[in-house]
Amino acid sequence: MASLWNDRISISIFGESHGTGIGVVMDNLPPGEYIRMEEVLAFMSRRAPKKNKTSTPRAEKDIPEIMSGLYNNRTTGTPLCAVIRNTDQHSADYGNVQTLARPGHADYTGARRYQGFNDVRGGGHFSGRLTAPLVFAGAVCAQILERRGIYTGAHISAIHGIKDKEFSFTGVSREDILDIRKKEFPVIDDEAGKKMIEDVDKARRSLDSLGGVIECAAVNIPAGIGSPMFDGLENTISRLVFGIPAVKGIEFGIGFKAAELLGSQNNDEFYVDDHGHVLTKTNNHGGILGGISSGMPVILRVAIKPTPSISQPQKTINYTSLSNDVITIKGRHDPCIVPRAVPCVEAAVNIAVLNHMLDYPNFR
Repeated sequence: MASLWNDRISISIFGESHGTGIGVVMDNLPPGEYIRMEEVLAFMSRRAPKKNKTSTPRAEKDIPEIMSGLYNNRTTGTPLCAVIRNTDQHSADYGNVQTLARPGHADYTGARRYQGFNDVRGGGHFSGRLTAPLVFAGAVCAQILERRGIYTGAHISAIHGIKDKEFSFTGVSREDILDIRKKEFPVIDDEAGKKMIEDVDKARRSLDSLGGVIECAAVNIPAGIGSPMFDGLENTISRLVFGIPAVKGIEFGIGFKAAELLGSQNNDEFYVDDHGHVLTKTNNHGGILGGISSGMPVILRVAIKPTPSISQPQKTINYTSLSNDVITIKGRHDPCIVPRAVPCVEAAVNIAVLNHMLDYPNFR
């Protein structure tokens, strides 16, 4: 099943953008973990449409209904199932695209894969709407991790070439992460954020869209989490992050810049600090060596493509008649998905880190 991620923890996501509802089933969570639903809702609210013209006007409450796996606010150890009702669909907006391939969307590939039976309304199961249950799962994992002192946070690193400040690779802290969570527009430098919002609004008025980059950090992960080869921490994070629609790339530490350096420049020298902790002077490796955490902050960046739903006429094909056509997309769409994708990236990293932390001695 394509929407089942099955490792130490399993995550199964179901539903379509314009169906009755969407949801997630999580299995093999540690039993007895106290989950504050108000904190889950606060985490999920960061994915909600923004009030600054960077988001869709579609307004879903996204209140998860817990069907099983949580009793008296504690995980039972059995599957945790949450359903999120869809209440603000405008399915008529998709009446003109039933057989037209929207450029940049999975309509054509989905029709080929599922023999034309896939639900195309709002993108169906390929929609960014399906990140809501992913964020719920990540919010649950976040509480379990934060109880052990592990915090994950992300910010908008860039939109259309306008750059925010970067996290300190060696000194990013829990406080840095919590400061950004409080912001309506998740950037470190608010002046850069204002320029980003203006640029997104300009694209919106031009019936166009923008993409960008999200930087994410996870702090206080102990050394020794992960495995080499195919079960590395990078592997797990990457697989979950690529479950977010619109993600086109990921890099850890300095990423592709490492290819431009000498080994003497790229290597991070080890030392023991005054408290007896093993650290590295720099963190080009992004907190992971050989697929295993080094104890330094885990740093990664994620590339997000421009929202493919734009209102300009575009050339396409009718994949039923196999003829050329022109499409004008209707509906309510984000001119830039990057701000709302920030908690999605955090959620994916939280799930990956908790998944590997279950192997850590005395974690439970």
